[in-house]
Amino acid sequence: MTLLSHGRYCDEIIGQADALCALLDGAGPSALGRRVPTCPDWDAGQLVRHVGEVLCWVRHIVEERAREDVSVHDVPGAQGPEDPRELTAWLARSARLVAGALREAGPDVPVWSWAWEATTGFWARRMCHEVAVHRADAVSSQRVGDAPPGAYGYRLDPAVAADALDEWLRIVEFAVAAEGAPRPPAGVGGTLHLHATDVADAEWLIEIGGQDFRWRRAHERADTAVRAPLTALLLASVRRLPVQGPEFVVIGDRPLLDFWLDTARFD
Repeated sequence: MTLLSHGRYCDEIIGQADALCALLDGAGPSALGRRVPTCPDWDAGQLVRHVGEVLCWVRHIVEERAREDVSVHDVPGAQGPEDPRELTAWLARSARLVAGALREAGPDVPVWSWAWEATTGFWARRMCHEVAVHRADAVSSQRVGDAPPGAYGYRLDPAVAADALDEWLRIVEFAVAAEGAPRPPAGVGGTLHLHATDVADAEWLIEIGGQDFRWRRAHERADTAVRAPLTALLLASVRRLPVQGPEFVVIGDRPLLDFWLDTARFD
């Protein structure tokens, strides 16, 4: 699997936002007030405002061809409507506007970013995965009891999920290069293998415990292996889903996995 096309990223921004909005609209008038377990400081309405704000901010960066960071407070309309009944329509519209700006620009226009690549193509990929993961957050806010995400039909297209996990590992790699690798407890370190059980050739090998951070797509033996459906592997990696229950099989050194999940952060 490789990076998706620029056009596909733009399509996914709209499609993921539409699915998020449809879930909340279909859950009734109380949906926006429900707590988001995966983002416990927010309710679903605040989640929608966050996603819409980020989309408006990126649209501004792209349209203005900004070469320096822009405060979201300086972006017109980024705070969204006052009336919460208008929030999902605003989010859907914001997704279309940023996707339109990205399509018009194409993937190679230089613009500011916080990351290793300062182009419009970086932002198309980032916003695709941003909305996709926050759709999982919206799903978590509407779950009943301990129902798994699948109870609300949350499953990403395999190409999107695999690319999102690739990007997440690249983000961790970038953060480690900037800040240094966290030190594991004594006796913890080695290799972690992530293996999707429902998609061919979706496997990753992560080296944990050195001064650097290394990862690659690989089918190799490791000190610890985690086997699960691809969407579940992604959600676990970004700490939206605990590695437990029937979806997950863990083989080997559990402390190594726990250290990875506790420290592979981008806050």
